[in-house]
Amino acid sequence: MARIQSRKQKKVDQASRKAGRILAGIAAAVVVVAIGLFWRMDTVLPGGSVGGPFTLEDQSGHTVTGASYRGKLMLIYFGYTYCPDICPTTLGGIGRALDQLTPQQRAQIVPIFISVDPKRDTVDQLSQYVRNFMPDLVGLTGSPDQVQTVMREFRVYAKKVPGDGPNYTVDHSSILYLMDRQGKFLKPFPGSIPANDLAAALKKAL
Repeated sequence: MARIQSRKQKKVDQASRKAGRILAGIAAAVVVVAIGLFWRMDTVLPGGSVGGPFTLEDQSGHTVTGASYRGKLMLIYFGYTYCPDICPTTLGGIGRALDQLTPQQRAQIVPIFISVDPKRDTVDQLSQYVRNFMPDLVGLTGSPDQVQTVMREFRVYAKKVPGDGPNYTVDHSSILYLMDRQGKFLKPFPGSIPANDLAAALKKAL
């Protein structure tokens, strides 16, 4: 009986060690992928290669272009108002980062939310949505062609998830784009960047 229990315990220990090695391998792979993504964001997106002129409509119904914000830094995020989690979390983080700036610093930055779902994100919908996050958040939308154009310029990925009828979701990339005072690309940040880190980066860019 003791031998049987010993063999069983040995098998359990072996299985535990194997599972541990598998989990360690998965964790290492996740770290490698994460490092790779950050490396790509800093090296594959060189200055000036992202972004371009655009014409869209803001949450007040006014036609705006990239030139409308010249003289200020633009912090741009692409998402959609029906997004259940990533978008509100990211916008909340942007708000907390901007709250760490002085009024003079904050006045030099325009936070912009560009919809990837123009079918549902009308001017009225955007107007109601952006006021939930920060008073100076600009919401932009446009025709499907206009939105597709600006998405191509910023290399944004967005795809409607099949099904769910009118309550569909959109799978999309989550990147913050920091543009300089002339509308040129400066630096990307992951949407999950901590507010403290984003605030420090914005202060450095001013």
